[in-house]
Amino acid sequence: MANTITVEIAYALPDKQWLLSLLVEEGTTALQAVELSGIAAHCDALDIHQMAMGVFSQIIDPANYVLKAMDRVEIYRPLIYNPNDLRLQRAGQKRGKKWRAS
Repeated sequence: MANTITVEIAYALPDKQWLLSLLVEEGTTALQAVELSGIAAHCDALDIHQMAMGVFSQIIDPANYVLKAMDRVEIYRPLIYNPNDLRLQRAGQKRGKKWRAS
């Protein structure tokens, strides 16, 4: 019998978040664990094969990353705004200038 490890799957929306803990066999990839978690059934617009993923804030290739015990796979939503542009906008407003996207 194969050894099992405990991992977590995390996904967050602005108004709701999921943190699922599950047992998987050693050698399971991040993508396989996300598929096994069934999280896509809870989130209408979640296409796990197109979403960026990471483990503890480090971007990974989910199809090739083999999980270790206690890893937390994070599913990332696409950015709506570029954080650098938002910082420039706020800085321009503080100086009384209008912000303009480049």
